Amino acid sequence: MDTIARESSPYSLAAWRSLDPVARQLIWVRLLRSIAQGALAVDFTLYLRARGWSASAVGLLLMAGGLAGAALSLVVGVVSDRAGRRVFLIIYEAGLSLGTFAVIALPATWVLVLTAALFGFGRGANGSSGPFAPAEQAWLAQRVPDARRGPVFSLNAGMQFAGMGLGSLLAAVLPHLLPGQRGAAAFLPLFALNLLVALVNLGQILRLREEKPAHRVALPQPKSPDAASESDLTRGENRALVLLTLVNMVNSLGVGLVAPLLPYWFAVRFGAGPELIGPVYSLTFFLTGLSSLAVGRLSQRIGLVRSIVLPRLAGVFLLTLIPFAPSFGLAAALYVARSIVNRGSVGARQAFSVGLVRDRRRGLASSLNAVSWNVPAALGPALGGYLIDMGALFWPFLLAAVLQLGYVVLFPTVLGRYEQRRAQAAD
Repeated sequence: MDTIARESSPYSLAAWRSLDPVARQLIWVRLLRSIAQGALAVDFTLYLRARGWSASAVGLLLMAGGLAGAALSLVVGVVSDRAGRRVFLIIYEAGLSLGTFAVIALPATWVLVLTAALFGFGRGANGSSGPFAPAEQAWLAQRVPDARRGPVFSLNAGMQFAGMGLGSLLAAVLPHLLPGQRGAAAFLPLFALNLLVALVNLGQILRLREEKPAHRVALPQPKSPDAASESDLTRGENRALVLLTLVNMVNSLGVGLVAPLLPYWFAVRFGAGPELIGPVYSLTFFLTGLSSLAVGRLSQRIGLVRSIVLPRLAGVFLLTLIPFAPSFGLAAALYVARSIVNRGSVGARQAFSVGLVRDRRRGLASSLNAVSWNVPAALGPALGGYLIDMGALFWPFLLAAVLQLGYVVLFPTVLGRYEQRRAQAAD
């Protein structure tokens, strides 16, 4: 099967069929989830604005969601390495179903805040399972051989962006489905869509079977060269994870300053509503999905590190231009272009992070990756919302560009050697 996949396109039908059935199902689950999250990415902050929330209040809620996700994801990743990953995805989909139903049935502020904080509403998570994403990512990595991980994770990212694109397109029409409804009440179909997707995904995950990560039983024995090598290997993995965490924090703070509040910014800056923002986001996600597939191919030719860094350098330049655009159309075009070159490397970044450690520690690696992303990204919306309320509509973009430029410099400088070592080990 792997021979077929290597000889053909990594995105061909033969390559797809050669994937492990569990891997294929996990990709489908994420695709469906990304449709619901794509609608939330556009409409949720607009829904809060319709309820009278200020940009600062919206930013604080998004911050709470990021911090809650970071705290839970660290626990989930470590425990899932021992207890298995499937149970956490069941908990996520069941909890999301219950929380979303509660928002529909009882739209009180405390219900909305609790559910949004726990499940990351409006954060544009690209189909991830929130704080349970480390378990999901580690499970997928377990079912994909190392040589195919770059293209498969890029395929996964490409499909999730396609789902986000479809969801964003739905976001343009969802607030207009209920005749006669205006304001916050018009957004009820948004939550109905999320509830339906959560229930369908819960049914899919319940049908999957999991092979739990293998662990050796530690028995008392005298020190040996093999034991010393094992200790050195673990220390080397820990060092790589610490460096990855520090570098990711620079990037995620920059992303958090702008991305979650962008629909709100479009509404304040240009008076745009979901009927304008939704199609822009949809086009963005569809094209980013194609970009992700291209990056997956590129990673096989030039390596993961360069396929991550080069597109993001162009993204920094485009990000600095957005706040100075004189019209919604030009700002939207710059945003689309920036997303294509910047977000397309998501799959490559995921493949790089899980490849730093062995299978039995991939839950931990995914957790640290999630924490290093969620904590700074959670602080970003609070600062960005404050700046928007102060009328400084360009500062969030400029600060974000400086931080993301730092990431472009740090990533190959600090982490490039780990790809070289992996390539030498493979030889």
